[in-house]
Amino acid sequence: MRHAPVMDDRGCIYGQLDLSADCSDRPAFEGLARRLPQGAVWLTSHLMRTKETAAAIQAAGLPAPAPREDRALAEQSFGAWQGQKRAEIHRRFSAWPGFWLAPADHAPPEGESFATVVARVAQAIARHTASHAGQDIVAVAHGGTIRAALAVALDLAPAAALAFSVDNLSLTRLDHIAGDGAEAWRVVTVNQSPNAERTSAEPYGVKLA
Repeated sequence: MRHAPVMDDRGCIYGQLDLSADCSDRPAFEGLARRLPQGAVWLTSHLMRTKETAAAIQAAGLPAPAPREDRALAEQSFGAWQGQKRAEIHRRFSAWPGFWLAPADHAPPEGESFATVVARVAQAIARHTASHAGQDIVAVAHGGTIRAALAVALDLAPAAALAFSVDNLSLTRLDHIAGDGAEAWRVVTVNQSPNAERTSAEPYGVKLA
């Protein structure tokens, strides 16, 4: 899931800047605590907003182990753009759709492209899927990280994955299915509200990998 909203970005690009999250929406955290599986492996990025979000979900009533930190799950680094006004960067890339800051293959100065994010997230997914086969994994991450995971699951070009909407505190679920030397991904939910009720099509406790 994506972390809670940052406290105050002042209209600036934050990327991998380490900003705190606003965890005041108690009903949203209670909704996530009801929906997420018990006994899962928990992961966050190294950024404070994911750790604070994970702690708030657990405090809302979900028994869970301390999350493991993985820097490969971090948001895209926007390098020298971080701390600059979002409106200024959009003005400079006025021909690019406003749902992202630059084309997927464009790396901001001192930063990384979204295509690079997809590559590093793919490696992290492969590593954790192998290490925790047969277990549920709860990853509290970032909008860019989740779009990258969808690109991996659906075998999308990075540019296509940028079209996904990923709201703060939304839940995206991917099931890994393996057997007989083959594997596949099933996309169960994307950008689902934290207060949505789990349906019969979304059972937890069924180990698919």
